[in-house]
Amino acid sequence: MTDQQAMTDQQILAVCRSNWEYRGIDDGSIREMLDELSAHLDDAVAAGRTPQDVVGSDVKEFAASWARARTPFARRLLRTAAMVCFVIGWLLLGTCLLRWTTERVVSVNDVAFWTVVAAVTVAWELRRGSLGLGRSLAVALAVGLPAALLSSWLGGDGELFTLPLWAAPVLLLPGLPYAVADARSRKNTAPGVS
Repeated sequence: MTDQQAMTDQQILAVCRSNWEYRGIDDGSIREMLDELSAHLDDAVAAGRTPQDVVGSDVKEFAASWARARTPFARRLLRTAAMVCFVIGWLLLGTCLLRWTTERVVSVNDVAFWTVVAAVTVAWELRRGSLGLGRSLAVALAVGLPAALLSSWLGGDGELFTLPLWAAPVLLLPGLPYAVADARSRKNTAPGVS
């Protein structure tokens, strides 16, 4: 029996709550959705069916599809764009700190790599939800690295522009509220927290 098949109603509700909080759905809507899902799960048990008959084999995908239906595309797009800026800001800040410099030279390879990785990641997250660290690394290796190598082969490794260190906080600001909300929701829905 797999972990998905052995999930209890409470575990399913916890996974759904975490997913919906991560996606920025307001608390009132989350409570309504959880109440409705709980009623469906109770009805399924009363009818002799399992919780998986209601949510399917992938609870995260079930939660993601319900969230997509509930949250407008423009709102998801805004959140995803802010989080992309947030990641770029951290990368810029980290690079400047590692190299102990106040600016970051951006080359053709950098732009090709990050554009392809961002496009695939954004498309995935808007469609299915969070990509996660493992899949993010796989995307970077599978599509980002070939794009960077191809751009290096076609366009060389020339400098396009330089980003100053002060650009990092500017890029971090739009995604900061989402990152804080994500951290809080992960903390609130951590295993063992009631």
